[in-house]
Amino acid sequence: MEPGRDEPGEVLIVTGMSGAGRSTVANALEDLDWYVVDNLPPQMLRPLLELSELAGGAVPRVAVVVDVRGRSLFSDLPEAMRTLQAGRQVRVVFLDASDAVLVRRFEAVRRPHPLQGDGTILDGIRRERERLAPLREAADVVIDTSGMNVHQLSLRTVALFGDEGAARHTITLMSFGFKYGLPPDVDLVADMRFLPNPFWNEDLRPLTGEDPQVREYVLSRAGAAEFLDAYGAALRPVLEGYQRENKRHSVVAVGCTGGKHRSVVMARELAARLSDVPGVAVRVAHRDLGRE
Repeated sequence: MEPGRDEPGEVLIVTGMSGAGRSTVANALEDLDWYVVDNLPPQMLRPLLELSELAGGAVPRVAVVVDVRGRSLFSDLPEAMRTLQAGRQVRVVFLDASDAVLVRRFEAVRRPHPLQGDGTILDGIRRERERLAPLREAADVVIDTSGMNVHQLSLRTVALFGDEGAARHTITLMSFGFKYGLPPDVDLVADMRFLPNPFWNEDLRPLTGEDPQVREYVLSRAGAAEFLDAYGAALRPVLEGYQRENKRHSVVAVGCTGGKHRSVVMARELAARLSDVPGVAVRVAHRDLGRE
């Protein structure tokens, strides 16, 4: 049944650091048929949602971009959100990036930071980070966009907020390479470097974990099957608990040295073992595949 007057629709609050990608996320949500409102004063949240409910099921999912452009009005956001919790599914996604990346982005577009005043861009970023710290802590989803381009952030938005059918929770199994750094916005990390590295096999080196020869090699190593069985079993109660706590998304990072062989195989195998968990949609992503 589509949400109507008796079943309020889903509400997503999009906020975070200026320059971290809020506009990109808003555009991607709009492409996913969310009703998106940008730069809305928090005081207007309730009237907007009441209006959407009057439309019956015509506006089942509303995304609102709220940020420091609202100036003094922005300080009312926590209270406005608390008043919306009853009877609605309200989630907060927080966009973040490192100070160095944010400075480069502002310099590239030659625009001042909204809070820099007579200071520098970095002064504005630091003021904004202090102001947003409580909101970041309470967010349901934090996306660090430091290493993402516009296309990658759009794909991440689709993975997180696209049509999930009847799923109450979406888990992403993300392979990565430790030599490129830990993914910044993950919930759990598993290290596959306890398995022999196919890189040292000349026949397997040019292949990836998507190739059957590499998959067979990795899964035949001592400890591989035991890890998959044990870790898959350990994740099941975690996913059930996430659903009870209304946590809609999680990312499990599965790493090896370069993110090309072992982590790719093991991420896919873990996804297969979790595919039958009730209420859970399982996705696979390979962050570093193709980088070497």
